[in-house]
Amino acid sequence: MIGKRKIVLVGTGFVGMSMAYAIVSQGTSSGVNELVLIDVMKEKAIGEAMDLAHGLPCSSSHMKIKAGDYDECEDADIVVITAGLNQKPGQTRLELSEANAKIMKDITIQVVNSGFKGIFLVASNPVDLMTKVVQEVSKFPTGRVIGSGTALDTARLRYMVGEYLNISNKNVHAYIMGEHGDSSFVPWEHAYVGCKKVIDILKDANKDLADLDKIYVEVRDAAYEIINRKKATYYGIGLGLARIVRNIMNDTNEILTVSAYLNGEYGHKDIYVGVPAVINSNGARELLELVLAKENQEKLDNSCKILTENMNNIRKVLNNEK
Repeated sequence: MIGKRKIVLVGTGFVGMSMAYAIVSQGTSSGVNELVLIDVMKEKAIGEAMDLAHGLPCSSSHMKIKAGDYDECEDADIVVITAGLNQKPGQTRLELSEANAKIMKDITIQVVNSGFKGIFLVASNPVDLMTKVVQEVSKFPTGRVIGSGTALDTARLRYMVGEYLNISNKNVHAYIMGEHGDSSFVPWEHAYVGCKKVIDILKDANKDLADLDKIYVEVRDAAYEIINRKKATYYGIGLGLARIVRNIMNDTNEILTVSAYLNGEYGHKDIYVGVPAVINSNGARELLELVLAKENQEKLDNSCKILTENMNNIRKVLNNEK
């Protein structure tokens, strides 16, 4: 699948450019040789491309960076969509859904019309719903449309568990699943440090298991805390997107918690939601389906119900545009 090793970024706001900067900083390990920036504010895209390209002599990267238009998508391996309205203080991600769905539809049509045959990676919020919009509009195979899902939530969780236990977050293997939002959850029965369950580590140390709930709440509310302080979050998700891109480009078969399509897994169909999936050059190769405890299955059911209801409303809005 990998040809020119080219990606196109649609949306040069803080999130998109944080990803772009991370990719350039990774150098040749990113797997990217060409980066094209698209934005409705074309002069901004040109300025961002110039600024980023001027740093190439300081990086091990040899990529070509430029601003462009949707015709550049034709031979791209990945189109990353970060465009859309930002979440405001006090606003939930789901409240963004209808306005951003219209933006996603317009972008997707233009990308597909270019002749694009690669993989869509969506980061615009609410990401699970926007990923579904892109798939339905593009009619691409579901595995070739993925969202950033709970990749950032999972990174936050691993960081906080590592801090709590004074263990490298690289050795924390735990996941946030469900909606990238308030109905997400942690299946603690599948959370490990090295090869030992986090729950067992707390028990052995006579620590309160209620601390796990506190960690989850801190993860869940992290975006609100950051937005209240600096109006937006972008470094974490930028690095998360760069990691997903790197795994697609380098065909790694790494397991990441992305927004992936459920087709009967976990008892749900026709919805995108944050679950562990194997990521390679074909997108989401397969889901790594976990056996969830009853209470966690109910939490995932709740997430899927919320997303399904919102997706039905979005379809009505988009159909009325015809």
